[in-house]
Amino acid sequence: MSEEEQTKDKFWLIVGGTVFAIVAVILLIKQSENEKFAPIKQQVEQENAQMNIRVLSDSTEK
Repeated sequence: MSEEEQTKDKFWLIVGGTVFAIVAVILLIKQSENEKFAPIKQQVEQENAQMNIRVLSDSTEK
């Protein structure tokens, strides 16, 4: 009986370790993607800021 409980304990340790490893790998991949596309995101934000300029002087001249 003791041997069977020890096997179950090892099974859940292996399952827990595997799940932890998979989650860690996914987080590392997501982080590297964010770092890779950061310059592009910054450029898009700058372009959007330039496109949002409003010209108010034209409406007051009429």
